Amino acid sequence: MEKTKLLGLRTVIYAAPELVQAKAWYTEALGIAPYFDEPYYVGFSVGGYELGLDPNAQVVAGSTLTYWGVASLEASVQQFMAIGARIHTPIQNVGDDILVATLEDPFGNVLGLIENPHFNR
Repeated sequence: MEKTKLLGLRTVIYAAPELVQAKAWYTEALGIAPYFDEPYYVGFSVGGYELGLDPNAQVVAGSTLTYWGVASLEASVQQFMAIGARIHTPIQNVGDDILVATLEDPFGNVLGLIENPHFNR
């Protein structure tokens, strides 16, 4: 049997029971409009990856955490907090000048941010 090979990140979906409010919040947070906007799903293209909002998904405690790359973690955390995000875990240096933090969006999803000067896509 051939082993399954992961091809890389494609889509991250966040629960958005209040889809209109979630779409407005993420549009402001990301600084871009969604490329796909329907009553059953809203999709943003973020650096070539999909950030999706699903009104039927449930926030699941202990679910997988996804980190989105940012150029400046401090500035990004401040920007997200200015529009209603809360600190979930504060900025931490996890070694080798890599900084991470997690925020909780107004809808209960945990959003990871990472500043990694060594990541080269």
